[in-house]
Amino acid sequence: MIINNLCLLSKMNTVILLFANLFILTGLYYSTPFMLRLFGLIVLFMLSILAAFLVHYLKELMSKDHQPPVIGSVFTMLIHFNHLFDYMTDIAKKHRTFRFVTPTHSEVYIADPINVEHILKSNFPNYTKGDYHKSIMKDLFGNGIFAADGDIWRHQRKLASLEFSTKVLRDFSTVVFRSNTAKLVNKVSEAVVHDQILDLQALLMRTTLDSIFKVGFGFDLDTLSGLDETSNRFMIAFDDSNCILYGRYVDVLWRVKRYLNVGSEADLKKNIRVIDYFMYELIDLKREQMKKGKLEGDKDDILSRFLIESEKSPGSMTDEYLRDISLSFIIAGKDTSANTLTWFFYMLCKHTFIQEKIALEVEEATGAEHTYSIDEFSHKLTETALDKMHYLHAALTETLRLYPAVPLDGKCSENDDILPDGFKIKKGDGISYMAYPMGRMTYIWGEDAEDFRPERWLHDGVFQSESPFKFTAFQGGPRICLGKEFAYRQMKILAAFLVFFFKFKLVDKHKEATYRTMFTLHMDKGLPLHAFPRSKA
Repeated sequence: MIINNLCLLSKMNTVILLFANLFILTGLYYSTPFMLRLFGLIVLFMLSILAAFLVHYLKELMSKDHQPPVIGSVFTMLIHFNHLFDYMTDIAKKHRTFRFVTPTHSEVYIADPINVEHILKSNFPNYTKGDYHKSIMKDLFGNGIFAADGDIWRHQRKLASLEFSTKVLRDFSTVVFRSNTAKLVNKVSEAVVHDQILDLQALLMRTTLDSIFKVGFGFDLDTLSGLDETSNRFMIAFDDSNCILYGRYVDVLWRVKRYLNVGSEADLKKNIRVIDYFMYELIDLKREQMKKGKLEGDKDDILSRFLIESEKSPGSMTDEYLRDISLSFIIAGKDTSANTLTWFFYMLCKHTFIQEKIALEVEEATGAEHTYSIDEFSHKLTETALDKMHYLHAALTETLRLYPAVPLDGKCSENDDILPDGFKIKKGDGISYMAYPMGRMTYIWGEDAEDFRPERWLHDGVFQSESPFKFTAFQGGPRICLGKEFAYRQMKILAAFLVFFFKFKLVDKHKEATYRTMFTLHMDKGLPLHAFPRSKA
């Protein structure tokens, strides 16, 4: 934590040091009186900005306009950035609705399901991504569905809805999930034979990336082999960009740093070049692949369908637009499932009796025996068998309750509004529902809210869902996640394979896992585990 804070302070100081160096160099060419006057003007300018913000902050702090209580400024969030979601949880236990003040507006945070339903459904048109969030996200996400509003969002939503509803894609994805999970099982088996420690998070990230590339783009990436340097660079660049971008929410100097191309913004620019090269190469390869075959007819992968669509409207569906759409699918298919499964196996290692209970359910649902090979088990893992795994489904959902793939999700208010709890929202205010803190609220889940208890999702042994405004892992309302069933199918196949063949234990059972503060809940430092053959465990 100390090292992380020092790194954060180092990034903040980059611009200050740059200005200091420029000031010293300027002093070599100008007289001392001129430099003193210049220094005085710079100090006066900075003090004026600080004073203006302080006046604005005090005004908001003393406001009697029935706005949410002020917890602090954006600088308060910066101090707590490395454990931001837990910091928000502590506040949410005292205030279901609260806000932080920025130099231009308030950032409101909500944890009450009735308020969540209001912004995600009841008054959906008023709460968009908005220019504030889009300006922060655009360098990486572009006009992809996660950062889009209006007609662009509706167009991508329609395309995605058509894709996820097709039986062809559903069947194709199931085959891909089984095939790539079989590769993962072989990889884990190798580690078992050589008595090696596994970083399960890294392996899950590679497996889900391979799967989304096959389903989404029709390519066998095979990152599990670890031999493809291009895909390795892409994954590192993407994860770092995700983290840097999220840091913009508490870095008031990020625009200056981007303009000067220094510090974290210079790193982001390099990462974006890596990502763009990878994505445009992907689109070009798919286009060439299709030219050699037939352009018409059904295609199994999503990008082929989008390219067919782009032939109908080349003016609107440019390569840049295809890049943004495709990257959104990668985010949805790789990060969300892999992160959830990482926390899932972490919790199974913390609760070994639950791990055993899931293994028993998988065995009973499939009718498979531990003498079965990977191929034999794969044939047994049918849709019918997966549907019988209510406890596994509940355990995955319980993981998402406590460790949602997207811990905070922000919107922007287009007009003045009043929330159901009576608090006023001003035009231009940001408003975020807090999936991570909500999963830990006793007023939502009961006194055992912070306990990992899959049984809370079962009624007479059958899985029962909850309101999407209470369980917000997949959003709710018009923006509810289209890939929800897609994600569950992938996670259940991966989990069923792994718990059937292996038993997992933490390398250090006393060490508590932490997260990286970014758009998705990525476990920091990976998940080092020991794996043992279940038949011999």
